[in-house]
Amino acid sequence: MEQSLFIKWIDKYFKGIIVKRLETLNGKNNDQALTYMFREMLRKQFSVTGKWEAINILNTRVSADIVSMDSSLPLKMRDSIRKASGDIPKSGMELWLNETQLTELDTMIATKIDESVLVARLFQDISRVITGIYEMTENLFLQGLSTGIISVEDEKNTGSLIRLDFGYLDANKFGVSVLWDNVAAKPLDDIGVVLKKAKHSDGNTISHIYMNDATFDNFVKTEQVKGYFAFSIGFFGDKTIVPVPTLEKINSVLKTDNKYRVEIHIVDRTVIVEKKGKRTTVTPWSDGKVILTTSKEVGVLNYARLAEQNHPVSGVSYQTADDYILVSMYRKNDPSLAEFTTSQARVIPVICNVEQIYSLDTKTLQA
Repeated sequence: MEQSLFIKWIDKYFKGIIVKRLETLNGKNNDQALTYMFREMLRKQFSVTGKWEAINILNTRVSADIVSMDSSLPLKMRDSIRKASGDIPKSGMELWLNETQLTELDTMIATKIDESVLVARLFQDISRVITGIYEMTENLFLQGLSTGIISVEDEKNTGSLIRLDFGYLDANKFGVSVLWDNVAAKPLDDIGVVLKKAKHSDGNTISHIYMNDATFDNFVKTEQVKGYFAFSIGFFGDKTIVPVPTLEKINSVLKTDNKYRVEIHIVDRTVIVEKKGKRTTVTPWSDGKVILTTSKEVGVLNYARLAEQNHPVSGVSYQTADDYILVSMYRKNDPSLAEFTTSQARVIPVICNVEQIYSLDTKTLQA
């Protein structure tokens, strides 16, 4: 690895372009097209040891006893603590400008083209390598939240997977009375069963419900939900023309109804993954799964320092994005001349406090 041929512009613009790209990804610019739920629902947490950890406390609220003066206090059972951990895997992405593209850049410099055009071409891959880490993290997070399990490819063993199981409680997993793709299903009753268990057995108050768009479509098309919505707006006409509520409208009812007090969130997300030059579109959310939580924060984004941050390579230009993404630019002649832009990260989304997370499988009948 050697210093970039364009170090003059790297020294001048590299850091600023990183900041601008992060502002776009984090929704500060109007051109933001994608959303990242992991940023809304996970708290960043640095790991000194390079391990990810999920500490779940089965926190049961127990009433204190009224005792006589000078009497001893009754002992209460201490809440149980379960801990899962493992190594934070490394991920990365590499893009390059080939000899033809470098010749084009040389020509742009020689003809004194507007510097903004040159900079846009030179740094075009920064956006992609940062976004690539974000997309990977979002893919893993949605997979983990909807199933309680994440599968990560092991960089040290091609074709092998690292499996993270966050230990969703069997007691918090539910089926339904009638599959939701049937208009005769009773989704409000199914949700009510979960709410009741959470509140009366566990002392938890559910406030957020997550499902994909297909599951939500099934939900609002059922006779029960349409009837519930029609009643709430005072519609008593022909049942065959009861309007199908939108997300905004059904939430306006559910959030104010003392029986529910919940908000539904639709997860409509695909991620493009590339392996050996082949791109595939994947849908990380498990179809038919409904996840109910007591809070929007469901875990942490565990990250660790990379070896290259502690031992930088001579000639390589570095910038750090969002605390955990190391972006590098350098030149290499192996076997032909190329300018590389890479990203590396040791980061993993971790679901914690699973005793406050409930799963409803709309494709499985309750036993």
